[in-house]
Amino acid sequence: MMSSLRTTPLHAAHMAAGARMVEFGGWDMPVQYSSILKEHAAVRTAAGLFDISHMGEIRVKGPDAVSFLNSSLTNNASKIAVNGSQYSMLLDEKGGVVDDLFVYRTSDDDFLLVVNASHIEEDFGLLKSLKRGRVELDDESGETVALALQGPASPAILDRWIPGASSQLGHHQIKSFPWDLGTAWIARTGYTGEDGFEILCSDPAAPLMWTSLLELGESSGLLPCGLGARDTLRMEVCYPLNGHELGPDITPLEAGIGFAVDFTKSDFRGKAALMAQKAAGVPRKAVALLAKPGGAPPRAGYPVLRDGKAIGKLTSGVLSPTLQAGIGLALVDTSHAAVGNSVDIEIRGKYVPASIVKKPIYRKTS
Repeated sequence: MMSSLRTTPLHAAHMAAGARMVEFGGWDMPVQYSSILKEHAAVRTAAGLFDISHMGEIRVKGPDAVSFLNSSLTNNASKIAVNGSQYSMLLDEKGGVVDDLFVYRTSDDDFLLVVNASHIEEDFGLLKSLKRGRVELDDESGETVALALQGPASPAILDRWIPGASSQLGHHQIKSFPWDLGTAWIARTGYTGEDGFEILCSDPAAPLMWTSLLELGESSGLLPCGLGARDTLRMEVCYPLNGHELGPDITPLEAGIGFAVDFTKSDFRGKAALMAQKAAGVPRKAVALLAKPGGAPPRAGYPVLRDGKAIGKLTSGVLSPTLQAGIGLALVDTSHAAVGNSVDIEIRGKYVPASIVKKPIYRKTS
């Protein structure tokens, strides 16, 4: 079974470091090196380095790239400045989410889409079927490696690798930088709720980049981090995960990410369905839950109840390392979705009290 899984160019480095590996989206990926708690804490207080090379990269370029992206994706690509980026989604005709992704604009007519690992082939095939005008599409996933350097110490660590790089990147900006083995594209983006960077380079450069950053960050408390900490970090700040908070049966309006939908565009895939749902009102909403400390950790699929009546279910759940309490993301009936409402999470036949809280669940104090 393991031999059928895809591996990143850093697989040998993960094995040598004693990482515990798991299957994720068809890939053999590190879930942790030391412990999820230590790695989570490192990102919140110092820095963590993640291998995110399982993510896909799709290049869209040509004179009609903007109009093509606007007809295919939910957000408005014309609003992205050169060296900027934008969160967007690819929908089906019913308004369900095929995939959520980041769009980076590297020049006037050149865009890089970073998509989820399990949807690379599906996204590329769908985009090809939607292709119109003077546009070129290229799946660069097989030749691109991506790392995520995240945490408050990440700007200082990045500057030890490429002097002055952090000061040249504002929030959500991307820029190319020369280094020993060619060019690295660095974006000030991430999936943890902390300041940080996502770095893309060619396959052969990956091992040197990985070891160099770990060595340069050691004095600042940088740790290699796996998917376990990546999940707990994103949940504390309520970032959605495709297949949990997003999917073909969940629209962006239900998921609470309507900010990534530009209804002023003349048309885009799934617009009619979203317009109809918007007019009728969404039947359910995505909410954040904070459980009473001391209970068992909540998990995806657990029922959410109010006054003994089922009102929805968890899409994700975990014990928050920062808050030391159970937290969850859930889809619940709109009539019960108000912040402040008291609910119960049914965990193995027992009711654990929780409250619907304002997003994000974790907020930085400084």
